[in-house]
Amino acid sequence: MQTPLESFIDHKAETGMQCGNYSIDLPELQDKEQYRFHFDATACVGCRCCEVACNEQNNNPADIKWRRVGEMEAGVFPNVLQMFNSMSCNHCVDPACLIGCPTESYIKIDETGIVVHDDDTCIGCQYCTWNCPYGVPTYHEERNIVTKCHMCHERLDVGESPACVQACPAGAIMIEAVNVDAWLAGDIDEQGNMPHLVDARVTNSTTRYTMSDAQRVEMENMQKADEHILKPFHAEIPLVFMTTLTQISLGAFIALFLGDLFSLFGLSEPSVMMAFLVMIPAALGLPLSALHLGRPILALTAMKNWKNSWLSREAIALGAFTGMMSINVLLYYLEVSQFLRIIFEVLTLGMGLFGIYAQAMIYRIKARPSWNRRTTNMKFFGVAYVGLLMMALASASAGINEAVSPLLSVALLSAMAQAFFSYEDFRTLENAKEDDYELGKTKRLYARFSKVHYLRKGSFVIGAIVLPLLVSVLFSAGLISSALLFLSAAVLLSFISELSDRYLFYVTSVPLSMAGGFFVGNQR
Repeated sequence: MQTPLESFIDHKAETGMQCGNYSIDLPELQDKEQYRFHFDATACVGCRCCEVACNEQNNNPADIKWRRVGEMEAGVFPNVLQMFNSMSCNHCVDPACLIGCPTESYIKIDETGIVVHDDDTCIGCQYCTWNCPYGVPTYHEERNIVTKCHMCHERLDVGESPACVQACPAGAIMIEAVNVDAWLAGDIDEQGNMPHLVDARVTNSTTRYTMSDAQRVEMENMQKADEHILKPFHAEIPLVFMTTLTQISLGAFIALFLGDLFSLFGLSEPSVMMAFLVMIPAALGLPLSALHLGRPILALTAMKNWKNSWLSREAIALGAFTGMMSINVLLYYLEVSQFLRIIFEVLTLGMGLFGIYAQAMIYRIKARPSWNRRTTNMKFFGVAYVGLLMMALASASAGINEAVSPLLSVALLSAMAQAFFSYEDFRTLENAKEDDYELGKTKRLYARFSKVHYLRKGSFVIGAIVLPLLVSVLFSAGLISSALLFLSAAVLLSFISELSDRYLFYVTSVPLSMAGGFFVGNQR
């Protein structure tokens, strides 16, 4: 007579179950096939053995989870329905992490389709953690790099089961082969989606889900178990300063260029000190961005993936913009022909405009609904008004009084545009038709950071609107000393206002992600 253990082993062998087995019997991949996960939501009991096994296999600390179990529920007691989702990397056909990585640290293995991460080249920029709409890549603070699931490919290569597959007592996680063309031709829409996950076609995820009829009927009504948990995103202070300062430099350089251009018609020519002042914000801001990196010593490798990554393009363009502004200072100092200098300034301005555009496009990603809006681009360029105010102050200090009023007028118009962009940015949170769940949480985070929000609005009204108007009056009345004092305050308050707004930009971001646990959220 068989023991219960022997009976279970025979049952597993007869049915081909992968769970509990050290070895795995997979068919040889054919042309256009790759490996993928199959998750059976009808079998998962939410025990989280897969999470534990994954961490033990990969020697990860408790707060790093390459595989997570999320909880969802629907119905009204006593007629309730609970469902779990165990998810790791979906080994997508078009992985967002790979496409956006500036250092090309992601590799999709041709033979198996598995997406792996090259730890040695990672600089810890965490751009992939922003880009992935599933929240898969995880920043490892002890190692200062990003890490992720690799389907235990080294075990698969020798016929062994991935840790999560082997550990699942219910057989809810399996590895199987998928024909990519057939999957994308239609199966992905029927079997590739789960409640509270982004549409599988966004990255062409390969994970297959099995759900019961009752679970499919309730897909639209499923609520995340962690819906009550509201966590702000990382403040990203180095990026708050870097983005704001480089955008101020662009505004100041526009003023310098216009001043140089109009000097051809008899107005006073900008000085070498003004050209130097224009460069300072960007020269201070760019190195600050390295403080955001886990491995700042490798910062220059962020330019590697310029063909695909907006972060690489930003690094190249803004680095070139700052370098060209430095050369422009030298052209002023050497008193090079004004005509040649203006031509060079046109090229420099073009590089700066592209740099800030690339900077904004870093945040135009599906995975971050509060960032993925046109107002992001508009507000990034809108910060230029602070640079215009700064150049008005420099002109007044240098005694070029005829340039102050035009600069103040353009700065005021730019500030009014920025006010409109900011209003639209917040208004669209009220009327969100897509990603309303995440944008609703963003709005709640604005309420949590209400003091910073009031600081933003108060300092903007005073620094960008009221004081520049007062300075215009004082200049007209010939009260230059008082005008300089208030203009200095206007520049400072406007700078504080934009820093506050950029801080809110980061901390109120709520990413698309799977459901989490009731007590621990999605553990990110």
